[in-house]
Amino acid sequence: MLTRRAALTLTSAALIAPPARANASWDGVAEAARRLDQLHSLTIAHRGETVLAEAFRGPALSRPAPIKSVSKSLVALLLGAAIDRGEIPGPATRLAEIAPGLIPQGATPIVPDLTMADLVTMQTGLERTSGANYGGWVASPNWVADALSRPQVGQPGQGMLYSTGSFHVLGAALAEATGMSLLAQMRDRIGSPLGIEIPAWTRDPQGYYLGGNEMALRPADLLRIGEMVREGGTGNGAPVISADWITASAQPRTRSRFSGLAYGYGWFLGRADGARFLLARGYGGQILCILPERALTIAITSDPTRPARSGGYFGALMRLIDGTILPAARST
Repeated sequence: MLTRRAALTLTSAALIAPPARANASWDGVAEAARRLDQLHSLTIAHRGETVLAEAFRGPALSRPAPIKSVSKSLVALLLGAAIDRGEIPGPATRLAEIAPGLIPQGATPIVPDLTMADLVTMQTGLERTSGANYGGWVASPNWVADALSRPQVGQPGQGMLYSTGSFHVLGAALAEATGMSLLAQMRDRIGSPLGIEIPAWTRDPQGYYLGGNEMALRPADLLRIGEMVREGGTGNGAPVISADWITASAQPRTRSRFSGLAYGYGWFLGRADGARFLLARGYGGQILCILPERALTIAITSDPTRPARSGGYFGALMRLIDGTILPAARST
């Protein structure tokens, strides 16, 4: 007799088993992807079935791959899960209301009033911890305190300043509000319902799991999370994240100064081939792209040691999606 866990795992495996590609269009997609020497794997689900799953180089599909800042979008889903359960009242909830112990002495006066929305959209108004500041931030003895002690360089809610520290504070606040580590939340609220494994990842000196980087997943499991989002928060026929949170996440809240893409609750937002997409993006070219109107989910893993700028490799990936994958989906 199958246990519930085993049944869920088999359901997930059925979705992500490497397909026999009968349609030549998907062969053309694979060939185009293979020519991008930074691209490691490409996994695509169309209308709920995996139509392409191939590792061109790098780790095998059966192994977890680093997803870098795609982690941010998954932490944003956990914020929705905490709101669904009433552990956090809503996006407007202030940091001082749910995790006052995280606020360091001498912090800028705006810090206690930072909201969950400010954190999940990276609009805290505090100096960034990403880019040139990242190394010094993770070398600090207290990552949460360091992020919240940064000087104020803008107004909360008034513009996106891409910063992993914002998501790390959000992850720590989620841990305080729920009484569960970020890893435990990921396993209980996303991994278990979808029948996927969530490996442990980096923790800070205080034991908080890094809220916006360093997670690793099998490409198939990343794809399954994307399919859950595409299906309005439902996975294996049951609700995982509320449809209300998925809808709210897809509403533009700010805009990236680097890519020009709009940004919602943890997701970049835009259009490709006339269809709207939600996109999670990580350093090196890690991508989870969801196009609900085309019943399409795309997971890409890439060399995590090489940059993927909007004018370089990331731009090439977006052209692959817009100019090759979407036309292939239209033809099937």
